[in-house]
Amino acid sequence: MTHRDMIVIGGGPAGAATAIRAARLGINVTVFEKGDHGRDKVCGDGLTPRAVGALNDLEIELQEAHQIQGLRMIAGSKTRELDWPETSRFPAHGAVWPRRQLDAALMDAAATAGAELIYNTEVLPDVDADGRCIGVTTPDGKWTADLVVLAAGAQGKAARILGAERDPNEPFGLAIRTYAETPRHADRHIEACLTLQDENGVAVPGYGWLFPAGDGTVNIGCGALSTMKGFKSLNLNKLCDAYRDQMRDSWSLGPYLERPRAWRLPMSAQKRHGPGWVAVGDAAGLVNPMNGEGIDYGLETGMLIADLFNKDPVTATEQYDQLVAERFDSFLRTGRRFSFLIGHQAILRNGLRLAVGTDTIARITLQVMGNLIDSDTPGAAGRIMTVADKLLGIADPLLRRTRAAA
Repeated sequence: MTHRDMIVIGGGPAGAATAIRAARLGINVTVFEKGDHGRDKVCGDGLTPRAVGALNDLEIELQEAHQIQGLRMIAGSKTRELDWPETSRFPAHGAVWPRRQLDAALMDAAATAGAELIYNTEVLPDVDADGRCIGVTTPDGKWTADLVVLAAGAQGKAARILGAERDPNEPFGLAIRTYAETPRHADRHIEACLTLQDENGVAVPGYGWLFPAGDGTVNIGCGALSTMKGFKSLNLNKLCDAYRDQMRDSWSLGPYLERPRAWRLPMSAQKRHGPGWVAVGDAAGLVNPMNGEGIDYGLETGMLIADLFNKDPVTATEQYDQLVAERFDSFLRTGRRFSFLIGHQAILRNGLRLAVGTDTIARITLQVMGNLIDSDTPGAAGRIMTVADKLLGIADPLLRRTRAAA
């Protein structure tokens, strides 16, 4: 039976970041990825300044990525374009980097660091009679590990084995994306339409995006939250078509370059750690409900568990859960509660216009959309999110009772 210090399930950004940091620390780590090297992952391809900061920490070169200096927000007839803010924690730029290239670069860095990478192999956690994860089951037999890191994205069978499924009482999202040619492919701002409507003019809690890739194309897509009325019958293809038709002239969009593809956005997890295992990134439900972004959280939590395991393998899982809770739980909880609020049509139609109504509020919206807020955020944005967490906490029972039927 093969043994490793650490086994990582999934070779996306969270899994690769775990492996890069672990291997550089001298930890014997293997990553199992069910796809090929350089496989595509359905995604908006946008990297927030927070994500760029994490990639810098991992020493990943971003020359191939298209640098983005800010965000253009559209709400009704109002458009506001802002640059990413200068902070002491994150760089003042983001990027757009198609996932085929980003994920390949991260896995290549993991291999260079000394991690073992095994592609085209799907594995599942192996849990003993005492409930401890002792390794993984592979097509060729069982491997054991001191720690198993679940980095397989949206929760599936592996998460169910560990009890790390999505909380059924919490919201989740669905998104769809494709690519189109545009002469504006080198635009330095990504664009988000916060007042998204379906083909029948019904307001959708979510947003439409256009993320210029700098290679002649733009990533175009939209996402919706499960708190809206009629969510179960929402046709994502028609939603994407309606958004494309709305933006075709302003971006001189060509036809779709590939069939639009949809994916699920987990925004909660019943557990993110247990004896012998932790979940990182999307697998831990670490997705911002207000923008659907999670790459930065995946990179950060991957590095975090590697550091903690290197410091003390015995306490690593509990320390991980505690530090993730301190850093992210308040903000993400506020986002989930906010999603119930904007699930009400009247609030959605009028409320999101306020997000860009004044320069002050728009700058806070910018920080929310850039994942720049957490428990360590200073200034007005941090204070407002703290107050919002308390107020929405009081309103939460009512919001859940009056939520629209999906």
